[in-house]
Amino acid sequence: MSVYEMGKLRIVDLTKELDPATESRRCHMYRFNTGGPIPDYHTIMDITSHLGTHCECPYHHDDTWPSVAELPLTTFLGRAIYVDFKETVKPYTHITKADLDRETEGMIKEGDIVIIDSSYKLTPFTSATNTEEDQRLLINGESAEWFCDHKVKCVGFGDGVSIESCNEDVKPFHDILMAENIVFLEVLKNLDKLKEKVFFMSYSPLPIKELDSCPVRAYAIEGLAEFSK
Repeated sequence: MSVYEMGKLRIVDLTKELDPATESRRCHMYRFNTGGPIPDYHTIMDITSHLGTHCECPYHHDDTWPSVAELPLTTFLGRAIYVDFKETVKPYTHITKADLDRETEGMIKEGDIVIIDSSYKLTPFTSATNTEEDQRLLINGESAEWFCDHKVKCVGFGDGVSIESCNEDVKPFHDILMAENIVFLEVLKNLDKLKEKVFFMSYSPLPIKELDSCPVRAYAIEGLAEFSK
């Protein structure tokens, strides 16, 4: 299940489910019984910090910038906006400031989480990346400047936007945003299940010192008045 009802609230799970048997990135589970008359199972998790749906923090890009544990909890929850460009921007072209202005007119607030997506979907970080099959929209320094100017705290990515196109695009995007402690939320799923463009969102990583990024359980809650339009 990816959608749940709790009274007047609607919860959408935006997380990629992980299966150690099929995951291409490092993901191994070692389950063992500590012994004794009562079974006491523990699991050693051998995983990469960039596994599945994950939040990337500034330490990912610079040794002197904050790691996961150094950022306040409020970095990882709050008012979110889903910006689905659909096909209003040509495939495999950069998202411009004008595009972002048009699609967020009257919605954006300081401290928002902004998730960007389009109809040109492709599963990220696969062999199809940057092939003729890959028609996702692109980010660069210009789009990073827009997010920075609007003082967002997180940029999230649906399968319709690439953050792996080329160094000339990816480096300035990281340079500009992570220098301001703006985090990234990658490999989001089930965005098509959202009914609202504005909602509450949470994606809290484990507060481990010297951790650059962390897999998260990301979810949206629709129906909270203070986090709606």
